Amino acid sequence: MKRVLAAALLWALLGSGLAAIDTFEFSDDAQRARYRHLAETLRCPKCQNQNIADSNSPIANDLRNEVHRLLDAGHTDQQIIEFMVARYGEFVLYQPPLNNRTLLLWYGPPLLLLAGAAVLAGIILRRRRAGQASGPLSASEQQRLSRLLEGTPRREDAS
Repeated sequence: MKRVLAAALLWALLGSGLAAIDTFEFSDDAQRARYRHLAETLRCPKCQNQNIADSNSPIANDLRNEVHRLLDAGHTDQQIIEFMVARYGEFVLYQPPLNNRTLLLWYGPPLLLLAGAAVLAGIILRRRRAGQASGPLSASEQQRLSRLLEGTPRREDAS
């Protein structure tokens, strides 16, 4: 067990140390901050669940180079994002815009959560009503329950 835990810890530490490291030159800290923001905003088309800042894939490296080139050329953040979306589709955005094609993406999870809560509430109410409808035990049921709890079954219960 200790070996498995040690291996998992080592894997986690190595994984964080393998993040992409770029050596781009920036004209000022504001441009560096813009680059970092864009690299964290854009999703890697190959990795699917990593941004281009964290991915080591060749396509993410190309996208980082392209973002740097566009920043150097004087493009705004919005122009760079529009360029990437035009080239790779809305998939490169972690937060796609709200439109007819993305309605289910934005509103699906809350609707599923509400539907699940409604089903759970229905189940709870049905069980409560079933418990209230049965009412208290009759005298013979009380006696039988007492005997069962004491561990002395009647002859007809034993058979």
